[in-house]
Amino acid sequence: MTESIFATLALTPGGWIRDARIRIADGRIESVAAGERCAADDTRLGILIPGLANAHSHAFQRALAGHTEYRGPAGSDNFWTWRSRMYALAGRVDAETLAAVARQAYVEMLSSGYTAVAEFHYLHSEPGQRGAVGGMYEAIAAAARDSGIRLTYVPVLYERAGFESPEPTAEQRRFALSAEQLIGHYEGVAGKADAGWQTGIGVHSLRAVTHPSLQAVAAVAERDDVPMHVHIAEQQREVDQCLAATGARPVDWLLANCQVSENWCLVHATHIDHEESKRLAASGAVVCLCPSTEANLGDGLFPLQTYLERGGRIAIGSDSHVSINPFEELRWLEYGQRLVSRTRNVAAIARPQTGRSLFEATAAGGAQACGNHGARIEAGADADLVALDDGSPMLAGHDERSLLDALVFSGFTLPIDRVMVNGRWVVGEGRHVDEAATNEAYRAAIARLDLGGLGA
Repeated sequence: MTESIFATLALTPGGWIRDARIRIADGRIESVAAGERCAADDTRLGILIPGLANAHSHAFQRALAGHTEYRGPAGSDNFWTWRSRMYALAGRVDAETLAAVARQAYVEMLSSGYTAVAEFHYLHSEPGQRGAVGGMYEAIAAAARDSGIRLTYVPVLYERAGFESPEPTAEQRRFALSAEQLIGHYEGVAGKADAGWQTGIGVHSLRAVTHPSLQAVAAVAERDDVPMHVHIAEQQREVDQCLAATGARPVDWLLANCQVSENWCLVHATHIDHEESKRLAASGAVVCLCPSTEANLGDGLFPLQTYLERGGRIAIGSDSHVSINPFEELRWLEYGQRLVSRTRNVAAIARPQTGRSLFEATAAGGAQACGNHGARIEAGADADLVALDDGSPMLAGHDERSLLDALVFSGFTLPIDRVMVNGRWVVGEGRHVDEAATNEAYRAAIARLDLGGLGA
C-alpha cells in the first residue's frame, strides 16, 4: 500500500520543514521532500509530527482508574495500600475482559497521539489457573491488532513476594512463573511477531525475582537483541529493602551485576542518588518516567535535570492509565521538577524550548525502549505519524519555534486530527475509527467486573 502525504509543516530530525511531501510504502516512510506543491492525489494535512511511544503500560489497570481515590481505614494511603486494591482487580480479570479493557486503553492512546506501546505484562493466567496461559497473551495481541497500535509485548517474570520472601503471596500466585516458564512463553510468542508488533522481555522488579533468574532473562534479551524492561527504585521502601538484602541500592546493584546497555528500560528509577544517576546515564539505557502515575501513587520525583545534563535517555509511559495523554505526561514531568526546584524550564537542556526538548528526548527514548524504527519523519522510518489541526486555537499565533511548547504546556483539548500507524490511518478528524464499538465493549467488560467498592 502506498500513499503520498502533503503537510504544510513537518518535524524532521533536521528540524521543521515547510510544504513537505512524504511518500509512504509498505508501512514505512519512503521519502521526504520539502518545498513541494500539493498534488491532486496527496492527502493534505496541516502540521505533521512523529508519534510517541508509550513505553510502559499495564493495560488491565485502565479499569482501576478512579476506584482508589478514597482514604482507607488506616487513615493514610500509599503505594502499598493501592497495590492491594490493584491485586483485587487483577484477580477478577479474565482473557475476555482483558481484551476489551486493553483495546479501550489502546484506542485512547492512539486518539491522544501515542502510536506505539510497550505492554509490561505479568497477568499470564486467567483466574483459577497457573502458568503462562495463551488466552491472556492473545487478549493483548487482539487488542493491539483491533486498535491498530504498534505493540511491543513484554512478558515479565514475577516469582517471589520480596527479597526475603522466596514464595509469592496468595494474591501473586496466579501470575508467578519460574524463569524457565517465562522464557518458554517468550520464545513461543516471539516467532509470531510481524510488522505491527514485536516482543521484548523483562522482570517485574529486583524484589520479585532471584539473581539467577534475572541473569537468565537478561541473557535472553541480549541473545535476541530485544528490549529488557524492569521496574526499579520506585519506592523508598524498596530501596531500603534492597540495601538490607544486598548491601546496595537497587540501581547500583543492577549496574554492578548486569550488563545494562541500550537494550534496557528501567521504569521509574525514582529514588536514585548522584552516583547512580551518573552511571545510569553512561550506560545508554532508557529510564521510563510515568509522571501521572508516579504522582497518583505518591512515588516521588526523579532527578531529571542532572540526569539529562549527563546525556541520560528518557521515555514516558502512562503505566496505570490514570491519564492517557502523552503531552500531559510531558507537562507534569516538567512541572514536578519546577515545584521541587522552584525554577522554570528545567528540562530545556538540549535546546532552549522546553516542550520541544521533552518531545524529542522522549520520542527517541520511547522508540529505543520499544525496539522500534519510528519517532522520526525520514526515509526508512516506520510510518507512525500524528497530524495536528493547524486551525486549532491552541496553536494560533505559534510558529516552528513554539508549536511543541504550545502542545505540551497549553493544556487544552488536544488538536489531534489524524493518526497513522504502520502506514494505516487509525484516527480521523480526532476520533478513532473503531471508537464506538470499543467503548461499548469496554462498558460491558466493566459491568462484568462489578468494581463497586473495590478493595474497601
